[in-house]
Amino acid sequence: MRDDELGRVLIGIARAAIAGELGLAIGAARHPALQRLGATFVTLFHRGELRGCIGSLRATRDVVLDVRENALAAAFRDPRFPPLTCDEFEATHVEVSLLSSPLVLRFDTEDELRTRLRPGVDGVSLELDDKRATFLPQVWEALPDTREFLAALKHKAGLPADFWSPTLNVGLYQVTKWKETDFAARALS
Repeated sequence: MRDDELGRVLIGIARAAIAGELGLAIGAARHPALQRLGATFVTLFHRGELRGCIGSLRATRDVVLDVRENALAAAFRDPRFPPLTCDEFEATHVEVSLLSSPLVLRFDTEDELRTRLRPGVDGVSLELDDKRATFLPQVWEALPDTREFLAALKHKAGLPADFWSPTLNVGLYQVTKWKETDFAARALS
């Protein structure tokens, strides 16, 4: 069930954590669900472009702490980007994804997995030995074809695009996501 008040609070926690690290002070609200275990991803967009995305696939800490730590990691430790600056902060928007528990499966063939996938709904993680990667369901917007989606995910994991092994661990999960820009748009209407 979607809880927009929880989404607002999670976005506020992420934004406050980043602001605090930058030496800016903004407050964050509370919500009863914050003390529950949860796995989240925090994605940052600067002027509409990806600026950082870090998260957790498994719920190992309270949601409030998970969002805070993932926000800081997305802003300052995503290896694809330099650390976020004060100058970028105001034009950076936050998206928080709360993940369901993953369903870990094995498939004999990639065709079996492609048949099982629900584009736009399923997030997918792949893991084999020390190679692992995940794509949130939002990635389907850029890669709607299951073959291309899986090839890009395998590439991200450091595996060849045509690789398949029945020992590959596949995790499927769903997310509830909230975008800061959605709340701002609703406030204006």
